[in-house]
Amino acid sequence: MCHAERDFHRFIKIVGAVVCAAIFQIAGTTATAAERPNILLIVADDLGYEKLGCYGGLNTSTPNLDTMASRGTRFTRAYTSPVCTPSRMSLYTGTYTPRHKFVRVLPVHNGTKKAVDFDKRFVCYAQLLRDAGYQTSVTGKWQLAALEFHPEHCRSAGFDSWCVWQIWHDNQKTKRYWQPTLNRDGKILDGIQERFGPDVLTEYVIERMRAAKDSGKPFCIHHNMMLPHVPIVRTPDDVQKNRAADLDRMIGYLDAQVGKLLAALAELDLVDNTIVFFVGDNGTDVVSARHTTAGQVTGGKHHLNDGGTHVPLIAFSPGRIPAGKKVDALVDMADFFPTLCELAGVECPHDAAPDGVSFVGLLTGQGAGKRSWVTAGIGADFFVFDGQWRLHHKNGKLIDCRKLPKETEADMTTDKAKAAKARLLPVLEDLRRL
Repeated sequence: MCHAERDFHRFIKIVGAVVCAAIFQIAGTTATAAERPNILLIVADDLGYEKLGCYGGLNTSTPNLDTMASRGTRFTRAYTSPVCTPSRMSLYTGTYTPRHKFVRVLPVHNGTKKAVDFDKRFVCYAQLLRDAGYQTSVTGKWQLAALEFHPEHCRSAGFDSWCVWQIWHDNQKTKRYWQPTLNRDGKILDGIQERFGPDVLTEYVIERMRAAKDSGKPFCIHHNMMLPHVPIVRTPDDVQKNRAADLDRMIGYLDAQVGKLLAALAELDLVDNTIVFFVGDNGTDVVSARHTTAGQVTGGKHHLNDGGTHVPLIAFSPGRIPAGKKVDALVDMADFFPTLCELAGVECPHDAAPDGVSFVGLLTGQGAGKRSWVTAGIGADFFVFDGQWRLHHKNGKLIDCRKLPKETEADMTTDKAKAAKARLLPVLEDLRRL
């Protein structure tokens, strides 16, 4: 049995025993229900929805994420910008791309000294949770500033501790996978040159969960997984089995890492008071079509279409979040900010997260979706999408998305297309004025 299968079965065995107790405790006592939950937000790097089995993906094995979805809630229409910086800025700040204006990848890999200003211009959700007593941590790709020039940037964004890939170091681009350069709380880690970077991050997350439990504080860990972003490399499993590098196996290794984190939560007896999210930061970085049970998905990272902006979103918390539920309501990446604040019982200031809309009601099954559209952007273009029709800013084109994953330019001679454009155009105009 491989490592991924062992973690998968270990997770099933332990969580199966915990779920009933968690449901009983939360339903039976007001005090337990009122406790502030731990939050583990897992963000995959370049992973569209179509690569997961629970979303109909046919080429990749993702047993842990599929189980997480079956024991939690799966959102089918979560959207974000098609590259990392715009997407992550929306997540951290609760703002749309026309407002935060980070519409391209911030060139930290080239040693830029430009940085996101979390001291005066932007509020990060982690600042609010930290001030409310949460132990806050962040991992993985930190592309909002070069730590070489802004060594306290993670802290200024609201994170007590960090273990992140320092992308630029000693005037050169570094590596994330083998021979990784990882910055832990201001120091470059030694002794990890022969290790696989994602493994080090997983161990750090588990360590931070244990430390929070020992301290009696709730935790919020923003785990930026570095997988499965290019370069396509051999994982430790590939090395052990003498296999070539492969994107789908990198995704499989990512899935195994999620399994380890879920198993660790159970072993630490934290399942009943932790909310786990899994989301992609943008579409998959691949040019060929991907096969799903619903048809072929085209486009991906960098593309302002469904393939580039439609990401997986799974939420898991036995007793808090319904099991086996599928939610078709629209969710925008900017919605995480107010959602995390509401879950943590933290008041969101009026000047923070101006564009995000909390989806706590959708998580708990106690409310309906509050969004009639989502938006995403890259470069000079952005769109508004209502779940059926997508209107683009740059060329004014309306795209018919009623039969996704297939999408076509709308026939503007039809009444439905005309009505859709008339409905979405005022929204687009409002975003232009941000």
